[in-house]
Order: sequence, then C-alpha cells, then structure tokens
Amino acid sequence: MKILLTGFEPFGGEPVNPALESVKLAKAPEGVELVKLEVPCLFEKCIQVVMDAVRREKPDAVLCVGQAGGRDKVTPERVAINVMDARIADNGGYKPSDVCIREDGPAAYFATLPVKAMTAAINEAGVPTALSNTAGTFCCNDVMYGVLHEITKEGLPVKAGFMHVPCIPEQLPRFKEGTPALPLEDIARAVEAALKAIAEN
Repeated sequence: MKILLTGFEPFGGEPVNPALESVKLAKAPEGVELVKLEVPCLFEKCIQVVMDAVRREKPDAVLCVGQAGGRDKVTPERVAINVMDARIADNGGYKPSDVCIREDGPAAYFATLPVKAMTAAINEAGVPTALSNTAGTFCCNDVMYGVLHEITKEGLPVKAGFMHVPCIPEQLPRFKEGTPALPLEDIARAVEAALKAIAEN
C-alpha cells in the first residue's frame, strides 16, 4: 500500500509547524510505502500541490496533517465544508471571508479514510485523541475539501482525509497562557498509529 502523507509549512509568523515536523519524524508501518510532502499554507495552492503529488505518485490513500493551536488532542477530521473564512491571512497575505472553495462543489465532503479506526489506534498508542467534526475554515479545511473534490471529480481510486495536531511545548511562549501542547514525539506516534489504521482498514 502507498500512502501520501502531507504536512503544512509554518504559518501565522510561527517558526515551526508541528504538523510538518511530525510528518518528517513518522515512520512507515510495515507493508506501507510512505511518500512525504510539505504543503504551502496558501489557499488553493495547497490543493494544487497535493493533487499534483496524487497524480504523480498514484497513492492508495492521502493523509494531510495540520496544526490546530488550542486543541489538546490529535483529531482526525470527519468532514470538510465548502467555505474559506480566515481569521488570519495565509502565507501569501490572502484572507478570504465567506468564499466558496469550489463553486461547482457540494456543501461538504466526508473523509474517506477510516477516521474512527484512526482515532482508536491513536488512543491505543497512548496519545490523547478525539474524532472531530470541524476542520475549521482555514487552509486545513481548504486542502481537505479540495483534495476530496478533485479525487471525486476525477474518479480516482484514492482515500483521503485530514488530521489536526496540537501545538508543541516549544511554541507556547508565543501563544496565550493556558494553550495546551503535546510533545512532538507523541504527535509523531499518533501519525504513525493513524497510518497503521489506514493500512489495516
């Protein structure tokens, strides 16, 4: 089995993104060929970069990973919605408000990855986790929705989905007091557990 694993670059003035760092650390489960990809934190461009890799690598599954500062658990995402509505600008300075991702697309797409099995596997690995029903309205939701839309439109035999991860302790001095964090090693372990669940389900 071949899995494309992607992580967003740092954004919002941060020097590091635990999503990308955990992707770099994660090891492939037995029997899985793992292709890793860094994704720009840019609306639309993030979809293009991932889809270019999907067409080039022809994976069986795509797991995109991003940071959700403020969450205290690793959260596989169940659904992506057809809207861009940014609290902060992306890395190119674009800050959309109530903009459709795809005018020809449905209101939402459900992940086609086994999100409940992923959540259970992460829990078994000893990392705090929960299934999430909101991928937000920033670039994380954008790439999840866009990739699922393009895969559906092109009829590709590829499962896809998204997973959010918390901050790491090294980021906390730049976040508001009380922001939760997980060690990078725990986040990488969660990514590996999710990959294993994808391969087994």
